[in-house]
Amino acid sequence: MIVTTAELFSVAYGQFAVGAYNINNMEQALGLFQGHVRAQAPFIIQISKGARKYAGVMMLEAILRACDATFPEAIYAVHLDHGDEQTCYECIASGFYSSVMIDASHEPFEHNAAVTRRVVERAHARGVSVESELGLLGGVEEHVNVDQKHARLTDPDEAQAFVAQSGCDSLAVAIGTSHGAYKFTGNQSLHLERIAEIQKRLPGFPLVMHGSSSVPKGEVERINAAGGKLDPSARGVDEAEFARAVPLGVAKVNIDTDGRLVWTRVHREHFRDHPENFDFRKPGEALIKAYADFIVQKSKALLSAGRLPHVRAALTVKSGP
Repeated sequence: MIVTTAELFSVAYGQFAVGAYNINNMEQALGLFQGHVRAQAPFIIQISKGARKYAGVMMLEAILRACDATFPEAIYAVHLDHGDEQTCYECIASGFYSSVMIDASHEPFEHNAAVTRRVVERAHARGVSVESELGLLGGVEEHVNVDQKHARLTDPDEAQAFVAQSGCDSLAVAIGTSHGAYKFTGNQSLHLERIAEIQKRLPGFPLVMHGSSSVPKGEVERINAAGGKLDPSARGVDEAEFARAVPLGVAKVNIDTDGRLVWTRVHREHFRDHPENFDFRKPGEALIKAYADFIVQKSKALLSAGRLPHVRAALTVKSGP
């Protein structure tokens, strides 16, 4: 069942965070749905501009519609990740997306707020939720490329003013994470105190953490053991910090790099161990299972595992007579 992110956040706020995962193909989609049904957790499917270009808009929608019919118990939102204004309008008009993210965080405050306001007006007229971003995350992910020296944390006072001016339904905040596999060095970690300050200005308002993959050391080691050349010092967000961020208003956590690491590990190990194989379905089957296992683990860390019956009951009451 497709719902809006705003509906999910109304149930999740202060209790758990909803995992948001980028997909690009059938195997990822099947693992995503299988894992969340096993974990009994709601989720958010994120489709980026890069995925729309890679697989094609019609193909992605067809894959997800097939998954929706195959897994009728699943509850999730379909979300455009890091969209520009025009792509947001296309997704809103499609009638398929239940949520869009307008990312003008690289623009001056007033411009960012004005663009977001235009998208909000178009989206809300069609019952679509809107996420926006304030502050700059460093790192590289698809078309997002910000040098670490230009990254900056979200200012709590600006966040309050931005939400008031833009009318967005959720706000992605820069609190120390970055896109890609190389997020932290030394003793760096999330700036939880910054999230707490933002929550004081925006009580009850859902906040979003981007760049929140954990980049497990074990995955990096296995990839390198199978012929990869990832920097062994790569490090992401400690999963234990998700539980500390939830009471501070974080209702959505974006996880993409970790899924890519699972894909890379599965395929490298498969062809290392089975060099004679040329049937792509064999590593595909392994990926679906490994991705589902990965989703179950993340759902537990996000405190969303086992929440599906509660979410279904809450949304049923909300939509009832």
